[in-house]
Amino acid sequence: MKITSLLRLGAMTTAALLAANVQAADPLRIGVAVGLSGANSVVAPAAVQSSQLAVDEINAAGGILGRKVELEIVDDASGAVGAQKAFDTLVFQKKVAAIIAMENSAARNAALPVVSKGKVPYIYTSFYEGRSCNNWMYVNGWVPEQQVAPVVDYFQKSKSAKTFFLVGNDYAFGRGMLDFTRKYIEQKGGKVVGEEYLPIDGSDWTSVISKLRAAKPDALISATAGGAPNVSLAKQLKGAGLTLPYGNLAIDEGTAKTMGDVASGMYMSASYLTGIDIPENKKFLDAMKKKFGADLKTPNELSEPQYEAFFLYKAAVEKAGSTDAAKVVKALGEVSFTGPRGAVSMNRSRHTPLSMRLGQVQADGSIKILETFASVDPGAQCPNLK
Repeated sequence: MKITSLLRLGAMTTAALLAANVQAADPLRIGVAVGLSGANSVVAPAAVQSSQLAVDEINAAGGILGRKVELEIVDDASGAVGAQKAFDTLVFQKKVAAIIAMENSAARNAALPVVSKGKVPYIYTSFYEGRSCNNWMYVNGWVPEQQVAPVVDYFQKSKSAKTFFLVGNDYAFGRGMLDFTRKYIEQKGGKVVGEEYLPIDGSDWTSVISKLRAAKPDALISATAGGAPNVSLAKQLKGAGLTLPYGNLAIDEGTAKTMGDVASGMYMSASYLTGIDIPENKKFLDAMKKKFGADLKTPNELSEPQYEAFFLYKAAVEKAGSTDAAKVVKALGEVSFTGPRGAVSMNRSRHTPLSMRLGQVQADGSIKILETFASVDPGAQCPNLK
């Protein structure tokens, strides 16, 4: 009987080990929802490329807890309806362990109820208007408290700007960014002489530019959806012959390079630029060039945080010792990763202290860094989330 019991125990142990090995060998699927169509299609390819590089590097180093990582990439069509469908697919059909996504604010807001229902960790990697809070979401992009001051302060000090005209797309990002910008300008003694919006799918800025010309401001600041609206507004401003100081709160380096001389002279504030001179950024850029060659899309403010987020998720899983969603979400606020932007940790109201760079677009599309502001605090974004 003892021998029989031992044999049974041995068989059970072997079966358990085999099951554990099979489970360990199962790929760990991570979802990427991104605007492959619609307004964000200009910037989405770069975010996909940085995701692919991150997964390659993680898998080459043994994966996450010994499991190979697989990407599940879906198109959110750069909007609310598409995002609901994309997240529903990732959460309930693909059953991903986490979602890491660069999306516009309309898409993010529509996706959050799906994330809550499915209880899936979500790292939102885009810069945005701030104060979007959810028990399952962390953010590693910048918010207005980090991004607006460098542009406004520079215009007031270096361009003697006293009056400002604000232009945006009529949705959460545009409204939220310019609401913060208006309040900051007034706090600093400036005056907003005009504020105009166009629907996110609009492309004719003629009436807005007419009002801008009539207002005769000292400076212009815009907050449009990333990608196509940036391009159409800049082209029409140039076509109208307007040359006043222009700060763009939504431009990324990749889009600026595709715009040629249309973007030349534009000011921007960013946490990531290819010109950041640290070893981690050089390593990142070299790896991107090696992997994608002539097909490489310019790494930028909307794609680098996507790369970085995979390593933050990996660190959280390893700290938790599990892919259990609740444990990983807790750990996401306790880990850090040193990458192309430097050391990043989502430990401030589920947001990230970031070093910001004030830059100006040059004639060749490159960005000249004018000033750097170290470790800018995001402020109390989500103080009630534990």
